Amino acid sequence: MSIRIGIRPIIDGRGKVRDQLEGKTMSMALAAQKLIESNVRGRDGRPVECLIGGTTISCRAEAVRVDEEFAAKNVAATLSVTPIFCYGTETLDFSPHTLKAVWGFNGTERPGAVYLACAMSGYAEYGIPAFSIYGKDVQELDDDTIPPDVAEKILSFARCAVAVGEMRDKSYLSIGGVAMGIPGSYMDPIALHDYFGMRAEWVDMSEVQRRIRKGIFDHDEYARAAEWVKKYIREGQEYYNDEKTRHTAAQKREDWEICIKMALIFRDLMQGNPVLAGMGYREESFGRNAIAAGFQGQRQWTDFMPNADFAESILNTSFDWNGTRAPFVFATENDTLNGMTMLLQHLLTNQASVFADVRTYWSPEAVARIGGNLSGRAKGGFIHLNNSGAAALDGAGEMKRKGVSVMKPWWEVNGEDIAQTLEATEWPPANLEYFRGGGFSSHFVTRAEMPVTMARINRVKGLGVTIQIAEGYTVKLDRELSDKIEKRTDPAWPSTFFAPILTGKGAFASVYDVMANWGANHGCFTYGHIGADLITLASMLRIPVSMHNVPEERVFRPHAWSAFGTEDGQGADYRACKAFGPLYR
Repeated sequence: MSIRIGIRPIIDGRGKVRDQLEGKTMSMALAAQKLIESNVRGRDGRPVECLIGGTTISCRAEAVRVDEEFAAKNVAATLSVTPIFCYGTETLDFSPHTLKAVWGFNGTERPGAVYLACAMSGYAEYGIPAFSIYGKDVQELDDDTIPPDVAEKILSFARCAVAVGEMRDKSYLSIGGVAMGIPGSYMDPIALHDYFGMRAEWVDMSEVQRRIRKGIFDHDEYARAAEWVKKYIREGQEYYNDEKTRHTAAQKREDWEICIKMALIFRDLMQGNPVLAGMGYREESFGRNAIAAGFQGQRQWTDFMPNADFAESILNTSFDWNGTRAPFVFATENDTLNGMTMLLQHLLTNQASVFADVRTYWSPEAVARIGGNLSGRAKGGFIHLNNSGAAALDGAGEMKRKGVSVMKPWWEVNGEDIAQTLEATEWPPANLEYFRGGGFSSHFVTRAEMPVTMARINRVKGLGVTIQIAEGYTVKLDRELSDKIEKRTDPAWPSTFFAPILTGKGAFASVYDVMANWGANHGCFTYGHIGADLITLASMLRIPVSMHNVPEERVFRPHAWSAFGTEDGQGADYRACKAFGPLYR
């Protein structure tokens, strides 16, 4: 069922006053509905539907009537709107199942701002975080436009609330266990439930092998996928393996067959496939209701079977042999924490999120030592993001909008974007020292300057779940320099060079400080500076932000956060998240 947002028009119930303001109150509701439906889309690409309550709300009875109406229609969040003082707690949304915001009209004829302040006070006393929306400038009562500052807050609330709703009651599917001792690939089912409202699902990697051996996948789709791979996927050169150890042409053909089947099987494990029921595999056809997943791979799989780099890369990408479609969020090495970060980025943007090793900090001095020179956004150094063979191909920066490199919401990706991205990507045979069972790695270099946001969820004993956010840019290095860096690291893995925006203090005093304060060996990025929305979303989930470089004027959190201190926003965030606790606890 699609996620919906409910709009609650709040009004003074006194006869003549109500009659005078019915039109204004409903015009606010209609304007908010139009704004959200014109600008916010769900994962399926369709506009998010906004429902306006069947009555304006002046008392508890009308509030309950609207609450019951919304409860039957999968409303994940409510926006209450009013141009006048009404009756505070009598008209509030107290449903435990919705996120809440209130827009109080800034006008002088009627005190909408007074109701807003009263509502925020009531929500705070009840321990219900709510977002306060109030324009900076006084408007005339007959002005039905939404000021830009108000619109920005309404849309941020809506985008983040839809993301919360999309995750609720979905699953994270862990295929395998912990990869190579990486703590992030240990899936904590309690944290997953308490913070995200999601379920933990586990499948042993032997299930993938069973389905390969018994042919439990759509054979028609496999034939179509294999033909597409043969036509469009460019196998790269042998970077690692000498003539004695490299796989033969026949072995490579078999490796490709398995890699394609793995992609189909991973997807079916996540979302199910009715074709399997028709083959006699009814139980397998259901899937695990997973909105995100990860595969352990190393080493119990990769020591004897082809790696999952192709499957992971193509699932995370905005297209495959079926054309454009929403990316399947799929974490390398089953890093659940990074996978969940990827999911947040995807839900906020409907774009792919690129999984990456946060590999190396390159200072200007180190670059000069190997004969390079940095300028522009890279002048202070950069971080080499270089995953071990798998990354969403969208990260190559080959998609264009008006000639400028971008990553796009999946429904905007066109044939030229796909062709250019595939042309920029090669698939070298895997390094048999690392991946003894063979396979192929995706390799591209992001040769474009794009605004991006890197993030990572971490888990700390005694503290819980936190998130760190770094807005910045991909930087385009000259080919000679990028080739030198890749050869020193790994020439067959996907490379992106990232320069975070510096603030001159704390974790963002320098690029080195960003690297030094990063919480784990993995991170992920997507297109655009979406740090403000990630902060808003984190506050809805009650996840404190351990580091970010988003300007203070763009930060939008529930109004009650100010009660925990206004001088130290980061400290107040930690205290508020602790006091209110995870969203679903």
